[in-house]
Amino acid sequence: MPKIRVLIVDDSVVIRRLLTDELNKDSDIEVVGTAATGKIALAKVQQTPPDVVTMDIEMPEMDGLTAVSEIRKTHPKLPIIMFSTLSQRAAKETLEALSRGANDYVTKPANVGSATLAMQRVREELLPKIKTLANHPSVSQSKPAHPKPAVSSAPVVPLMKKDHRVDIVAIGISTGGPNALAEVMPHIPKDCPVPILIVQHMPPVFTKCLAERLSMKANIPIHEGRPGDVLTAGQAWIAPGDYHMVVKREGTQIVLAMNQDPPENSCRPAVDVMFRSVAKVYRAHVLAAVLTGMGQDGMRGAEVIREAGGQVLAQDEASSVVWGMPGAVVHAGFSHAVVPLSQMATEIMRKVRVGQAQPVTV
Repeated sequence: MPKIRVLIVDDSVVIRRLLTDELNKDSDIEVVGTAATGKIALAKVQQTPPDVVTMDIEMPEMDGLTAVSEIRKTHPKLPIIMFSTLSQRAAKETLEALSRGANDYVTKPANVGSATLAMQRVREELLPKIKTLANHPSVSQSKPAHPKPAVSSAPVVPLMKKDHRVDIVAIGISTGGPNALAEVMPHIPKDCPVPILIVQHMPPVFTKCLAERLSMKANIPIHEGRPGDVLTAGQAWIAPGDYHMVVKREGTQIVLAMNQDPPENSCRPAVDVMFRSVAKVYRAHVLAAVLTGMGQDGMRGAEVIREAGGQVLAQDEASSVVWGMPGAVVHAGFSHAVVPLSQMATEIMRKVRVGQAQPVTV
């Protein structure tokens, strides 16, 4: 089986050596080159074509943002994973890199002097993303570990009345998420009659930057969630990094709450946690959407929403960067419809509009 050829681009000698040593320990991977600048990286992409590139942002001569743009001119499908620090500036630059065509990102350990921590970050976060984006046979992203009989990509017959009312939209998303949300959220109209909750797998700082970036392009306000925020129609909230986001009743209002319970599916925030919470509070009046992402987070939550009588949409494979999360929902038989990303906002609003003129008690 051919190895995954990786090009490491970083101006730090320490980082280049750390990544090279750790990646080469994996029998499925071969580091075929390193580069200290974006300019050198462009030459090596041509000379020794890699299967995946890891890209630093701040580098002399040519930074990572420019390098991503230049690589995309000649290699539109070459997977690029940004490797950036956990800071507000790096978060904004990473989101910009994603908008220019980078596929995913991993945050660098805060202290590269801690070799143990740095190697753990590479093993747990970078390696799976390299293998997934390279479509390596050793990684399966579409089917859950214990799947129910597979279903076709055709919509499952909905188990609800024709005038079923939606009171909240809950979106779960991961790899490829920022760009997918940038396509969906601007098409949500300002008179959207329900609140929208989003769990995007991201660390602290990044989620705040993502909310601000999306809000600038959207017709509705998009916030990073805070404890006590009252859910109101025509607004959206993104779960803050390192916190699970849930909902609870306080009198006549429904508000957000955050917790740092253990990660689920190796994630905090986790989609499953948020999905279970909205199903408990809103019951049958939940519309969930599981979009592009690695792993299976959201599958079990989708099952809970479906059992409560709610509706579940899944992004289709063709438009997903990684069909892990939505694929798991589809293969488990928990989706009511499989929808291309380009039609997701339209389908969400079509379902949200149904039954709004005939409110019933939750």
